[in-house]
Amino acid sequence: MSEIEIRELSDRELMSAHVAGDSQAFSELVSRHKDRLWSVSLRTTGDPEEAADALQDALISAFRRADQYRGEAAVTTWLHRIVVNAGLDRLRRKAVRPTTTLPDHHENNSLEIVEPRDAIEERENWIEISAALAELPQDQKEAIILVDVQGYSVEAAAAELNCPAGTIKSRCSRGRTKLAESLSHLRNQAAGGIVTESISTQLSEEEGS
Repeated sequence: MSEIEIRELSDRELMSAHVAGDSQAFSELVSRHKDRLWSVSLRTTGDPEEAADALQDALISAFRRADQYRGEAAVTTWLHRIVVNAGLDRLRRKAVRPTTTLPDHHENNSLEIVEPRDAIEERENWIEISAALAELPQDQKEAIILVDVQGYSVEAAAAELNCPAGTIKSRCSRGRTKLAESLSHLRNQAAGGIVTESISTQLSEEEGS
């Protein structure tokens, strides 16, 4: 298939061509949506380096698992799910607090720079929150990520996930309730990062109800 023919294919047709063995189809799909997928990865992880690694993991996974795509959702939605899951997986595994060792200017001495406590707490909270998100059912996790983390409107999230707006509201509500239970110990801390104002507000409302 020529390059021009490849570019004229729809996303679904590209997936089918890739599964059938076309060597250009998946590259065209990635090129078509790379900016959006990068944005999803960056918003999910909150860190450019982690986002780059997560996106690479996700694309490798999507390349290998393309035959599992059943066409029930848009190809972009399918890719979006894989990128979000890859980002959450990386955050969940990130348990070592980062430090920097300075060059040894003095004999037998080295200095270690440790991040300020508030930065450490933010990273630790980030890990706990991502782990809690990862434990949610897939449909609730996707809704929470879109609405509360990425700032989609309920209507936009419904269009993205190809379901009614009322379904998105219900999934968000159930997911927030579970997050409130899992993250109750963070209510009085600056969770930062992946926790948005909407999640924090929801926790406060549930606490006061």
